[in-house]
This record gives sequence, C-alpha cells and structure tokens, in this order.
Amino acid sequence: MNIFVGNNAQGKTNILESIIILALTKSHRVGVNPNIIMFNKKKCKIKGVIKKEKIISKLEFSQDDESKQLSLNGTKIRKVSDYISNLNVIVFTPNDLDIIQGSPNIRRNLLNIELSQISKTYLNTLNQYNKVLKTRNEYLKVLYGNSIGDKKYLDILTDKLIEKAIIIYQLRNDFINKINNEIDKNYRNISNIGNLKIQYLPNIEIDNFSDDEIEKKLRKIIVKNYNKELKYGMSLYGPHRDDFSFILDENDLKYFGSQGQQKLAVLSFKLSEISIFKDYTDTYPVLLLDDIFSEFDLNKRKNLLKFINSLDIQSILTTTDLKNINKRYVKDSYIYNVHNGNVERM
Repeated sequence: MNIFVGNNAQGKTNILESIIILALTKSHRVGVNPNIIMFNKKKCKIKGVIKKEKIISKLEFSQDDESKQLSLNGTKIRKVSDYISNLNVIVFTPNDLDIIQGSPNIRRNLLNIELSQISKTYLNTLNQYNKVLKTRNEYLKVLYGNSIGDKKYLDILTDKLIEKAIIIYQLRNDFINKINNEIDKNYRNISNIGNLKIQYLPNIEIDNFSDDEIEKKLRKIIVKNYNKELKYGMSLYGPHRDDFSFILDENDLKYFGSQGQQKLAVLSFKLSEISIFKDYTDTYPVLLLDDIFSEFDLNKRKNLLKFINSLDIQSILTTTDLKNINKRYVKDSYIYNVHNGNVERM
C-alpha cells in the first residue's frame, strides 16, 4: 500500500491521473479534455517502469498540441490496442458518483475502459464498431437528402454493424455477470447490510445472448425503424445506446439511494473487478483510490482497508490526513508527502 499525503491542490490527484494516462492513454474523466500540458510548455511526457513477475517494461506517453505518442521499451507503438493492457488500473475517485447519477454515456465509458484493458478482442471490436457506426450515420444523412441513394450500401453497413454488435453485447453481458458474482459480497463486507446487483440494460430486448438471438432482434428493430433512423440521420439501435443500473434491495440506486450508498455501490463495483482482471490477464491491476477516506465513516474505512490489505495487489491511495487511516495499515505502507507538486518519501 502506497499513501500520498498532502493538503488539497498540492498535486496528489495529478499523480494518480498520470498513472491512469500512462495506462489508458487518456484520462478516466468522461466528457473532459484535460489540459495535461504545463502552462507555457509545448509538450508533456509521462514515463513508467512496470514489473510483472520478472519482466520489466518501460512505458512512455507524450503529447503535444497536435498528437500523442506511445512507446514500449523504446519502440514506438502506433496502435493503441497494442499498448493498452501493459499496465492495468482500477480507479475510484469522489467524482465516480457520476457513474450512477450521470448519463448512460458515463456508464458505457466505464464498461469500455475496463473491458478494453482485459480483452483485446473487445477493444478491437469496439474500434471497428465505432468506425462502421460513424460511416453508417453519415450515409443515413446522404440517403435522407438524396432519394436515389443506394440503399444496398446501407444494408452492407448494417450487416457489419450487427456482426460487431453481437460480440460487444456478449462480452459486456459476460463481464456484468462476473461483476454480479462479487459485488454483493463486497458491498456487505464494507457496509454489513444490503443486497446489491448490476442490471444490464441493452436498448433492444434480448432474451438470451446467443448469436442468433441478438442478430434476429437487432436486425428486426433496425428494419422496422428504417424511416425513423433516416429522419434523425443516426443509428438508433445497438450497443452504443446500452446502459446498466445499480439495484440495491430491489431499488434503483439512481432514484432511491443516498449518496453514501451510491458511492459504496460504485466502490464495490470497482473492487469486484480485481478478481476479474486477474482471471483474464493472470496479473492483478494497480488499485488507485483518490481521497476515499473522506467519503466513508470510520467503520467502513476500517472494513475497506482490511479488504485491500488482504489482497496481493499494489494500491496507491491519496489522503489529506493520515489520521483517516488506521495506524496498523500506515505502519506497513510506504508514505509520501506531496507539497506544491513535489513528492518526498517520509
């Protein structure tokens, strides 16, 4: 366990975000294009050394005003899919309340980030799906403005969209099922009460997630709503419109949960991913927890630390005060003081 201590606005969160960007090539914050280049500078660079078992990898991320560059052990990496998964991270921040309270796009982004780290099939399929989706949306606009446009080309794009959608639906459903095997136990271990589960909400009705079932249902609804998609100039059905919800004691936490329950539910979701990452990648992710101890009462902090300490996992935590953390865990941790952007081992 590594604990970074400092007052607010000293740079603790910047350290975590640097690790996240090094791992994912972008910030975890949805809808935000963070200015990660220092004022009056033209470029930024993040470097990290990763040790898995006995294998050491050197990762490097750099960005200027025009583009970003990635390298692994000094070799430039052109495809993000060849870079991601060298460093896997699970992140919890106070802003994660938006995962429940915010738009479906935030929850889809969470699924995409987590699944992309553990499955190259998912990452590649999602990239291909988004390219086809963009082309299909553009061609729908062409057809709407030109009655003699070739609908056969749209049918080809639809076939390709459905082919990729099947894989995305299945991998998301499998991932959520695995989350549900862990999340209730994690929630009760920290809070001692409640029954929590995740409900997957595709925007088409799917009875089972077989290839034939998804293909039949998705094609049927797309054909039925051809004129509607033409009118709006966009593809209205598919995994790009998915959602999921947090259900506590049969109630949707978005509408019937306190902020404390919502934060703990999201944290339980993140903790449930640890064993999934291990199963998929044969290594544990790095757990990043930003100012988490101000979010929970003493008993929940105690249960959370006990859980983290029981894992064979590297964790990096930030806090404004070591008094938030039981002395027993502080004693066994590496402590760093952060002041005005400078870090010093204590």
